[in-house]
This record gives sequence, C-alpha cells and structure tokens, in this order.
Amino acid sequence: MKILYLSACAQMGGAENSLLDILASLRAAKPGWPLRLVVSENGPVVSRSAALGVPTIIVPFPSALARIGDAAVGGPAGRQRSRWSLLAELLLAAPAVFGYVRKLRAVIREQAPDVIHSNGFKMHMLGVWAKPRRVPIVWHVHDYVSLRPLMSRLLRRCAARCALAVANSRSVAADVKAVCGTRLKVSTIYNGVDLENFSPSGPTLDLDILAGFEPANPETVRVGMLATLARWKGHETFLQAMALIPPDVPVRGYITGGALYQTNGSQHSLAELNQLAARLGLSQKIGFTGYVAEPAAAMRALDIVVHASTEPEPFGLVVVEGMACGRAVVVSEGGGAAELFTSGTDAMGHPPGDAKSLAGCIKRLACDSNLRRSLGRAGRNTAELRFDRARLATELIPLYQRLENLASRGA
Repeated sequence: MKILYLSACAQMGGAENSLLDILASLRAAKPGWPLRLVVSENGPVVSRSAALGVPTIIVPFPSALARIGDAAVGGPAGRQRSRWSLLAELLLAAPAVFGYVRKLRAVIREQAPDVIHSNGFKMHMLGVWAKPRRVPIVWHVHDYVSLRPLMSRLLRRCAARCALAVANSRSVAADVKAVCGTRLKVSTIYNGVDLENFSPSGPTLDLDILAGFEPANPETVRVGMLATLARWKGHETFLQAMALIPPDVPVRGYITGGALYQTNGSQHSLAELNQLAARLGLSQKIGFTGYVAEPAAAMRALDIVVHASTEPEPFGLVVVEGMACGRAVVVSEGGGAAELFTSGTDAMGHPPGDAKSLAGCIKRLACDSNLRRSLGRAGRNTAELRFDRARLATELIPLYQRLENLASRGA
C-alpha cells in the first residue's frame, strides 16, 4: 500500500514527533510499503524522515499561506489579534492558497497514493482540496478543533470529504465529533514514543552550560519545562510557580524550547519570557536553553519534568516522554493529558494555570527524593505498557487497509 503523508511543518513539535513515530512504526511493521512525506518547508523533519527510509518532497508554503493562523484569534493563544485582521490576511493570501493547491494536486497525482494521511490543520484542508476524488484522506487531529474560529468552520464544511479522522486522545475525539458531527468517523489512537531513546539511561545534556549558568551545587534539584513557546503551554505559570518556591528549597529551573510555527501572534518570544523572569526575581534561578535536538537527553538531566499548559492539552507528548525517561512528572490535568496518568501513582497533577498548586507539587517533589524515584519507576512502567510506538502500526494498518478496500470498491 502506498501512503502519502502531508505535514504543515518540518520543525520538531509534538505533532511532528508523533508523525515521525508513525513513520518509524509503519516502516518496521511493513518494510515493503512505499511511504512518502510532503512537507511545507525544509527542517529537521526532512532529515529524520530520510533516516527512516521515507523520502520527502518539499512543497514550500508561500509566506502569505505560512503566516495564516487562527490560534491567536480567540484560539489557544488567546486574543492577540482581531478577527478583522485574520479576514484581511485571508483575502490577501487567497491567490497563494489557490496556487499551492495546484502544486500539491500535481504532487499527489504524480505519487498516486492509495491513502493520504495529513498532519496539521492547514494540510487537512489543503489535502482535501488537492486530492483526487477517490483517494481517501485521513486527518490526524492533534489539537482541539472547536478552539479555532476559522478551522472549525472549514473542517466542518469539508468533513464529508474526509474518510476518517484519527484523534490523539478521547478528549480530542469528542471535540472533533462535536464540531463535525456524524459525517466524520473518528478513531482514537494515542501517540507513542521510542522507548529506547526515551529511557532512564543514556546521555544527558549540560543544561547549565546551555543556559549560561555556573554549575549548580550537587544537592540542587533540577526542574524543567520542555515545550514550544506557544502561549498556552504555560511558561508564565511555570515562572510564577518557581517564584513561589521558598529560597531554602534548592531548585533550579530550565525552560527548553523555541519558537516553532510561522503563524502570527501564537507564541511567546524568549525576550518576553526573560523579561518576566527578571521581574519575578528569577534571573539566577531560571535558565533558558533554547531549542535542543535531543529532548530525551535534556529530560535525563532533570529531576522533575513540568507540564504546565493553561488550556486543555490535546495529548501532552512531553508527559509520556518524561515518564518513559523515568522522571517525576508534574502534569496540568486538562483535556487529553488527564488520560495519560494516575495522579500520585505515576505522575502528579495540578489544575491548569494554577501557579500556587504547581509550586506546591514542585516543592513536595524537590524535598522528597523517594517520591521522585517512586513516580519515575511507575511512570516508566506506564510508558512501556501503554505508549510504545510499535503499537501505532498495529492500530493504523487495519484502518488504512479498510479505507483502501472501500476506495477500490468505489464506496
């Protein structure tokens, strides 16, 4: 079976990591299947896909198309922009969108896939508009559709042309169904992780050097947040929580990650976060490492991994990665992230956006090494039982085969 994957981004975010895990799982389970990937830009995804034996075709987004986004127009990034500005942007970008659809249609015809699997809202829509009528498309939905004022309308209108939506959590699946209704079939497939890479043993990064800090004292407990700089990821909550930790608790914090997407208004800048850290008196207590290519090595350098999303998290890949690395993980209990763990058993939970509660979790873990070890062991066990990426092929292959059979019968 020939499958063509479409990705709206080639940088390493959660959705892109999940896509690469799918490619790795499919390649191992079905080495003879021709897999191809179309991306909108050059980036780390291209080389990592090639390393898996999956050729990549770069069809660059025009800048006008790349900038369009509704995350900051009442979406997960809040109201950084007005709907009128988005409308103006859409009108100006219309020729670029039509031109891109023509280019993508030509690529799809040349590749002649049996199934198309799209990743990212833009590619969901562009894929539907560009695909041949009888080729089924699978939307892999990694985010809440209802939070996107533009994309929710577009996906609802095009749902009948999508063969299947795959959601990364039950929470996201319910949201997709609420937006698109019975016209769209939805299956839930949790993300997976590479348990050999994300493991308790392996190389570590020197986060102090990356952050420009002097080496920490041996008794220092390292607390870190690994995330893109999307506004809803909770960097401000994390900084506020760290400011509430008493001075006699030996903790040092790290923020690892960088700006990922090109859409307007959806992300913090490192300068913004540095300024907030300075206002909170955290300049010597919080280090910014920037983007790191090996997140597993960064996690192994930490004692506590923090997930701090202020909005319901569609899945929370960093939660599973942290548990797989055997680290104590503190999780914002909203949306799909709440489906991944049992609070107090394999991770600790706190209400989204509650800096005081997050600070209490960090303080408790920083002062109790036995609890950190217990959560780390249980978290690794959970990752092995529920989130091994080998499971992805097992769950996806029957779906692909059913869609191919339906398409061949003209259903």
